[in-house]
Amino acid sequence: MKPVYIIAEAGVNHNGSVDMAFRLVDQAKHAGADCVKFQTFRAEKIVTAASPKANYQLEVTDKSESQFDMLKKLELDRDAFARIKAHCEKVGIHFMSTPYNPEDAELLNGLDVDAFKIASGQLVELPFLKQVALYGKRMIVSTGMADMAEVKEAVEAIRSTGNQDLVVLQCNTDYPSRVEDVNIRAMLTMRDELKVRVGYSDHVPNNHACFAAVALGAEMIEKHFTLDNNLPGPDHSSSLEPEAFRQLVVGIRDIEKCLGDGIKRPSEREKTNTFGMRRSMVATRDLSAGTVLKLDDIGFKRPASGIAPKHLDELLGRTLIADVRADQSFTWESVKN
Repeated sequence: MKPVYIIAEAGVNHNGSVDMAFRLVDQAKHAGADCVKFQTFRAEKIVTAASPKANYQLEVTDKSESQFDMLKKLELDRDAFARIKAHCEKVGIHFMSTPYNPEDAELLNGLDVDAFKIASGQLVELPFLKQVALYGKRMIVSTGMADMAEVKEAVEAIRSTGNQDLVVLQCNTDYPSRVEDVNIRAMLTMRDELKVRVGYSDHVPNNHACFAAVALGAEMIEKHFTLDNNLPGPDHSSSLEPEAFRQLVVGIRDIEKCLGDGIKRPSEREKTNTFGMRRSMVATRDLSAGTVLKLDDIGFKRPASGIAPKHLDELLGRTLIADVRADQSFTWESVKN
């Protein structure tokens, strides 16, 4: 079973600075993430000039600023992404980014990315999904705000291009998400009904939902990542700082170990405890040779040095051929066949 693939969603938490993006890459690597993901867009291509901010954005940014103006400050150009990708390769962490339009996808494909992440908002944009899928690279698709019919349409659109390399992420598009809204079991429904690989994209302040998703079989976990929750910007306050993200990674890796391989057997360390923890059949009092064993002659006590209790019916009625002291274990050599 492959380890869960952990994505540190840096998004726009670089605040428009390549140097800050480098620091995010370094800290994501240090925290143990497999991948650090950004967002590739041009503000004029995704929002109108007068587009209002989302409610969660209004709570953490300047209310008088339009969404367009906010996003414009968070753009990075092709050269910036090329430098960030090169830095990822240098430190040994995967680079990924979310395109919002064909031009963005073309930019990323030109940088030879090996996967595309599709944001929840674009799940229902079937022509866009097909355009990106035609690159023939892995598609990781978030499903926030969608119902099952919309997810099915998206999966069918991607597969219609011949691209079968697809991972679908359960997601709740609310920042932060309430634990009662994340509905991790929907991940399993999508896996079983659509025959897709699945994971979970998280916006819950703590890590409980991520841990639940891993325990239920998520192959991929994505969570927002920042250098500092107090930095200005729309996503910092709902992201994990480096130490908190490291704890997420540690927890996921521990859960993977806990899940094991599914074969019921004692662990090697557990085997060493068997002798002292299991019981054998012992004499309840001093018994002489020739005694025909009755139920009240036999007790169960640790350690497992004699005949196991499961053989009680076979021991009853046997005749002792040697004296057995109180608390001494019975052995097959001490009774007649």
